[in-house]
Amino acid sequence: MELSTKDIPEAVVNTLYAGLVPFIKGSPGIGKSDIVRQVAEELNLKVIDFRLSQADPTDLQGFPGVKEDRATFYPGEIFPIEGDEVPAGYNGWLLFLDEMNSAPMSVQAAAYKLCLDKQVGTHNLHKNVAIVGAGNLTTDKAITQRLSTAMQSRLIHFTMAVDPDAWLKWANVSGIDHRITSFIEYRKELLHKFDPSHAGDTFPCPRTWEFLSKQIKGKEKLSHIDVVCAAGTVGEGPALEFKGFSEIFQSLPKIKDIINKPTTVKIPNEPSVHYALAGLISYEVSMENINNLATFVERLPADFQVVTWKSAVRRNAEIMEAPYIDAWVTKNAQEML
Repeated sequence: MELSTKDIPEAVVNTLYAGLVPFIKGSPGIGKSDIVRQVAEELNLKVIDFRLSQADPTDLQGFPGVKEDRATFYPGEIFPIEGDEVPAGYNGWLLFLDEMNSAPMSVQAAAYKLCLDKQVGTHNLHKNVAIVGAGNLTTDKAITQRLSTAMQSRLIHFTMAVDPDAWLKWANVSGIDHRITSFIEYRKELLHKFDPSHAGDTFPCPRTWEFLSKQIKGKEKLSHIDVVCAAGTVGEGPALEFKGFSEIFQSLPKIKDIINKPTTVKIPNEPSVHYALAGLISYEVSMENINNLATFVERLPADFQVVTWKSAVRRNAEIMEAPYIDAWVTKNAQEML
């Protein structure tokens, strides 16, 4: 059974409150690490990112040494143990065991005590340490192996699915280029298109679209080099589709013309153009221009009005205070549902 990115945080938090260790698995690049950091922020915990695939059994059992006249094992400083001070401003730590199912069996075995007994060697972890594991699907050819049955029974397992609507909600408040969010609204199936046997160098996924946003942010027009970079980021096919969609933005009415002539500016009839317009307006709307832009948006089909205002509110919650938006939501509640 899969959980969306919207529901995974709640499941993880519930598991942590029960004193157990959740394990999130999913395809590469869909945001598992982001979910863990979101949970840490919600619980006000400092993240300790520990890649189990790169660990040695000694890292988890402690390093041998001598204390007084007896041999003992000393835990690495990365693990908060009893007696350590909680970091200022935090409630504790979140120990993130990433790439968990890429770890060799010897490392998995060394982590048994950590996951079940919350111990590193003979030392107890600090009582304010929560543990979350994550890893890729074994079917994704991402250098994974099956968790040992002993480790399986120490974890609470969640499979994470890609949720375009949840990603768009995040992207609209996280500075993702509005051409990308508009394109994903138009072609949601391209947010994550992964075939373990694909022959290309890369593939579209939430991680790679975020990378592309960083490359094109602030560029009004994509150059040939930008398109080549896009192909090397999200794959050639999605990059060419995105290039074509981005060119639509060049033919859209200028935002100042839409504001100044909302009832007369020409609106092409193609759905791709409507998605582009929705993205442009949601990016540009403010309390100062919302009435004029609303007049223009009312000329769009009802479903594109929904896309426009949902995206706009995600980007700028302030416009919820506008009387027009309150009236529009009341009038169009059924379409929104």
